[in-house]
Amino acid sequence: MEAFCNLEEVMIASEEIYDGHVVHLYKDTVRLPNGNAATRETVRHIGAVAIVPMTDDGKVIVERQFRYPLGRVITEIPAGKLDSKTEDRLAAAKRELEEETGVTADEWIDLGDYYPAAAYTDERITMYLAKGLHQGIRNLDEDEFLNVMAVDLEALVQDVLSGNITDGKTQAALLKAYLLLKNG
Repeated sequence: MEAFCNLEEVMIASEEIYDGHVVHLYKDTVRLPNGNAATRETVRHIGAVAIVPMTDDGKVIVERQFRYPLGRVITEIPAGKLDSKTEDRLAAAKRELEEETGVTADEWIDLGDYYPAAAYTDERITMYLAKGLHQGIRNLDEDEFLNVMAVDLEALVQDVLSGNITDGKTQAALLKAYLLLKNG
């Protein structure tokens, strides 16, 4: 089996195919490590944040929301896209949590980044655990409709493991938060 030391692909040319509100599709030509050229279709995304809001009694505030591409309602943690590529991710997480749930938090723990589909998009979702919650007033976007509920973290972990929670960012963030809290 032949091995290449350098795995980097270098962009030679880039053509924007679609410029949308959320995604931007590019057709790039790249130089492969062996010197050949190849085409890459890439979705460029502004970035997003996702939050595991944990109550003092071990429940997580989750949302039930209809997702058009799936044609059904799914369970997710609060999340949202950045307003700009340079927006502070923690500030965005605080904004999204309050907008979607009405909740603010005293303590924020960075759970790391999640790349939902690295083969074709550069979307980066930074995940947080939020503790010390305070209830306020929700301020949903005019095109946003969701139900909010508090569910025991252990039950959510079981829902992830049984396939009842299928959203990738929600799976990753819940499992990371669970392990962090369990292992202290």
